Amino acid sequence: MKWNKFTIETTTEAEDLISAMLSEAGIDGVEIEDKVPLTDRETKGMFIDILPDLGEDDGTALVSFYLDDTYDIPATLAKVREGLREVGTWVNAGSCRITESETEDKDWMNNWKQYFKPFMVDDLLIKPTWEEIPEGASFAKIIQIDPGMAFGTGKHETTQLCIRGLRKYVKPGDEVLDVGTGSGILSICALLCGAAHTVGTDLDELAIDAARENAEVNGLTPDQYEVHIGNLIDDQAIKDLVGYERFDVVAANILADVIIPLQGVIAPHMKKGGILITSGIIDMKEQAVLDAFAGNPALEVIDVLHQGEWVSVVAKKR
Repeated sequence: MKWNKFTIETTTEAEDLISAMLSEAGIDGVEIEDKVPLTDRETKGMFIDILPDLGEDDGTALVSFYLDDTYDIPATLAKVREGLREVGTWVNAGSCRITESETEDKDWMNNWKQYFKPFMVDDLLIKPTWEEIPEGASFAKIIQIDPGMAFGTGKHETTQLCIRGLRKYVKPGDEVLDVGTGSGILSICALLCGAAHTVGTDLDELAIDAARENAEVNGLTPDQYEVHIGNLIDDQAIKDLVGYERFDVVAANILADVIIPLQGVIAPHMKKGGILITSGIIDMKEQAVLDAFAGNPALEVIDVLHQGEWVSVVAKKR
């Protein structure tokens, strides 16, 4: 199927009003392009490797929408033009010129897979499930992964920091808790390192499904890896479900703003001497995380590791 793409030339002042107008006109899915720079707060809390250079913000914006043959295109465009005239009475909406182009119906949900290729983390090969093992590859262990809509291909520095932490601290027979399990890659890694059992938690139902599927692809059984949906920070039911004084190692590859409250409540779930491996901490928030740990009498920081702009803080339960 081909889609008709319509792009409105407008201003940053009007882009939100135009988006709302398009939604009211029955148009699903709007794409906004502008040159408004992201704030430090927006960029530093995101798992982004490279941000594009957009140039200087000139106040212009492009708002695009897509119509297929299920729409009455002339009638829909007439409604959009009327809406643009109304928006223009409230704010400077620019020219509101509409240009049309045609685009193929692509599988946007899976298009990214062409960029995810096998790669190494030390002597561990991480391979997409749809790729073959590279010819001549030399590795000690292999993880096959399809993250689906969950975070965790293993390529991001935060995940690699956690993987190295797990390979350092997990011992045969350990019980491991994976907070924010995502694709399940850290739990799978822990089991490959000799853990007897892992428990994963996540807030996203799609992540739970992806984690279970990835565990099965890697030959793991539900007896080895169980996953639950819930928030370990403030959900008493999930706290009780995962258990207390149970885990030798806890991994949490999340974000600094989540790790700070998590470190305050995780110790009761850990055995004495248990290890907490945290990652997802952008370097500008390293000190805030360390300060939080310093105020927690139950945990002692024993390692701080860096990769790129990202930080992993490892602590031990006293």
